[in-house]
Amino acid sequence: MKSHEILTLIEEITRNDGTKYFEISNMVQNGRAELAVQRGLIKEVRILQLNIPRSTSVIEYENYINQNFEMPEEKFDHFEEWTKTEKIGKTIKQILVENHIS
Repeated sequence: MKSHEILTLIEEITRNDGTKYFEISNMVQNGRAELAVQRGLIKEVRILQLNIPRSTSVIEYENYINQNFEMPEEKFDHFEEWTKTEKIGKTIKQILVENHIS
C-alpha cells in the first residue's frame, strides 16, 4: 500500500559517512528518521523549517513520494533514502529556494 503523506517540513539528514542531504518530509517521517538515528542507521536529522507552504512544487514532490514509496513501520531495520529522478531533484531545489534554504 502506497502512502498518502502531506509534506510539511524541510529536514537535513546526515548519513553515517558524514554527507548530508535535504528532504521534504512531515512529522511522522521525521520521527522515523529520529528512530533511524537511535538505531545507528543514519548519523543525524535536523528540522530546518516547519509548516512550509503547499506550493505547486511541494504538491509535485508529495505526489512523487506517495506514488513511489511507503511509510516504514516502526520495526524497520534499514533507513530508506528516497531515490530521486533528475526532474524531482530540480523540484526539491525549487522547494528549497521557495523556503530560503538554498
